[in-house]
Amino acid sequence: MPSIQPRVLKGFRDFLPDVEMARASLIKKLEQVFALFGFVPIDTPVLEYADILLGKGGGETDKQVYRFLDHGERDVAMRFDLTVPFARFMAEHAEELYLPFRRYHIAKVWRGENTQRGRYREFMQGDFDIVGTDAASADADILLTAAEAMTALEVGGFSLRINHRALFNRFLARIDALDKSVEILRTVDKLEKTGPQATAEMLATLVSPSLADDILSFIQKEKGFEQTLEKMFGFCDPGDQEARAARARLLDIMNFLAAAGAERHIVLDPSITRGLDYYTGMVVETSLAALPEIGSVCSGGRYDELASLYTDRKLPGVGASIGLDRLMAALDAIGIAAGSDISTQVLVINQEGAPGTELHRLAASLRNAGFACEVFPEPKKTIAQYTYAERKHIPLAVFTNAASGPFTMRILSRRENIEITDFTNLCETAKRELHVSA
Repeated sequence: MPSIQPRVLKGFRDFLPDVEMARASLIKKLEQVFALFGFVPIDTPVLEYADILLGKGGGETDKQVYRFLDHGERDVAMRFDLTVPFARFMAEHAEELYLPFRRYHIAKVWRGENTQRGRYREFMQGDFDIVGTDAASADADILLTAAEAMTALEVGGFSLRINHRALFNRFLARIDALDKSVEILRTVDKLEKTGPQATAEMLATLVSPSLADDILSFIQKEKGFEQTLEKMFGFCDPGDQEARAARARLLDIMNFLAAAGAERHIVLDPSITRGLDYYTGMVVETSLAALPEIGSVCSGGRYDELASLYTDRKLPGVGASIGLDRLMAALDAIGIAAGSDISTQVLVINQEGAPGTELHRLAASLRNAGFACEVFPEPKKTIAQYTYAERKHIPLAVFTNAASGPFTMRILSRRENIEITDFTNLCETAKRELHVSA
């Protein structure tokens, strides 16, 4: 009997090779998209001082953070997202970097929240941000990057639902409810989970029933982008300069997106507010047409004041985060294969009597030719080696007694053998068969 029962904590998971390779494939595609838009990679520590992470995360977030005293009695916490650590990173390294700075960061984060489909306590995010500019062009580039990422990941139909926090706040100022903006925004942010009636009831605990109705009217979408924007602006004081600026910003963003051919993916949705307190401008959530109930798979917005917690330097920023685990759960639910790179393309069969030096010499030559290759370590029965190859999804197997040939290539999917005389023909045949099976 083992002395310790193997188990993992609730909300945490092991990843078997097929799933991990699928995730690695998604990450590879994301990295290619980020590079296309000029983003560069960074990394930050898993652990930060607690006051760094909790400076302005919001009440709900504070309750979800994994926080403890380390061996030096320091109050530390595990990062709950990649945005707040990035704000600290920029405050510390702004003088070493060029501005505007475009970064991406794909890494794990931790939140002690309730688990559900696509939502775990340890999960991976892919963040991309532009810091050092308040231009509408940067807002548009974040949305364009998100749209390109969804296209590259082949998620099917999707919508980038955007809004502007300032426009919502100026409406709340007109109805004299700005002092309750945090509670109102968080209530509205849960509209899709709780439904209109429950949202109205919760709003009525914050403002009068008539104002609650006004808020519900404000957050309703109209037929098109401009109609929705004019409706929203109509709820504000027409002379309010902040409201006018927010309206102009949304129009500028949409014009840039239209120029890039991405306007078909954009929906102006006044109910999108984002729950975190640090957003100050444009906000976005991404919905999949085939599975809207799973929630947003790519969210973010503008956060012009976040870095001010750590520096007096003005560092306006905008960014978004792709939830890789939720996205993979969504793709699985709607029957879209995430795809994965093959770990091994050619298995060198270890036959009884075949010289091990020749098998490894052949494997090295195949790797030099660009093939992922491994030698089966023991001269087991051929059927056992075939079973290993099939379970690992290795498409090709090769028999030989000499690295120079001759060879027998086994096409495992067809259970077919091909006789090959020399190494050059072996490589040409392998390329052809791998292309067919790809």
